[in-house]
Amino acid sequence: MKLVKGMLAGDIGRLSRLISLVEKDDPEVPQIMKEIYPRMGRAYCIGITGPPGSGKSTIINRLTTIARKKGLTVGIIAVDPTSLFTGGAVLGDRIRMQQHYLDEDVFIRSMATHGNQGGLSRSVRGVIRLLDAFGKDLILVETVGVGQTEIDIMDSVDTVVVVLVPEAGDAVQAMKAGLMEIADLFVVNKADREGADSLITTIKATLDMSLKRSEWQVPVLATQGIKNLGIEELCQHMEGHREFLESTGKLTSQRKKQRRDELVQTVKQEIGGRFLMLMQNEERLVAIAEKVERGGLDPYSAALKILNDQALLGKLAISGHHSG
Repeated sequence: MKLVKGMLAGDIGRLSRLISLVEKDDPEVPQIMKEIYPRMGRAYCIGITGPPGSGKSTIINRLTTIARKKGLTVGIIAVDPTSLFTGGAVLGDRIRMQQHYLDEDVFIRSMATHGNQGGLSRSVRGVIRLLDAFGKDLILVETVGVGQTEIDIMDSVDTVVVVLVPEAGDAVQAMKAGLMEIADLFVVNKADREGADSLITTIKATLDMSLKRSEWQVPVLATQGIKNLGIEELCQHMEGHREFLESTGKLTSQRKKQRRDELVQTVKQEIGGRFLMLMQNEERLVAIAEKVERGGLDPYSAALKILNDQALLGKLAISGHHSG
């Protein structure tokens, strides 16, 4: 593809167009991924998640400044309809990010959910791959940590930073969302506010009680993103986590698991899509579905009946071939 060749040669406009194709789940996406595959695996990817208003965008701005001073190129993906990248931010946020918008070595892309929760994780993974193949050294992924989709997205990164603020309920919400399990670093931002010390103590106590034991001790850091306090320390801990993963071989095994999980998810999604298409005009499938709807056949037995029908499975393969 000319688009891919242009992107690999450093054309930002073609990178943007390829990202748009990935977001739309264009039929060309499998071919795009195939062509960029040999160029992937060089970028380090950090996910930054937490509730709305926790100051993730400000922290990302500060981290980007530090990365650029070190000569690193940066890609930023914001999966947050209320973030500064989507135009819903206050003026102050836009002013803070302006220096990076004008920096050709920083690429910023927002990915609005548009209610499309199902394919969002897949789209974000695709954009991460494009930025990796494009040659970015560091990729920062911002999400709102409120549900399963965000946790799925976090499974696509190397290091996960969970950002909380002192307001009551954040710690409980984090535990409910499963963020306690995926966090490699905790940040209590806006740490000058009342309740910050208490929240830090609560998180540490929860981590101590966790059954999930590993060689990596999850740090709990205090920051004030607006005042640029604690950001250097956060950077050091992020680098420390990367060194830990690389020195123990866990980065390799983690990425292997991610690729395997993505294979499983891609197959499931592809088969599901083909099955729904086939149901529209395959009489036997329609009959089985109607029998299930009437209560005359349970869904488990119906599924086994379909999976054991070689003729139907053959049509499933053919339907995929025709759909491109």
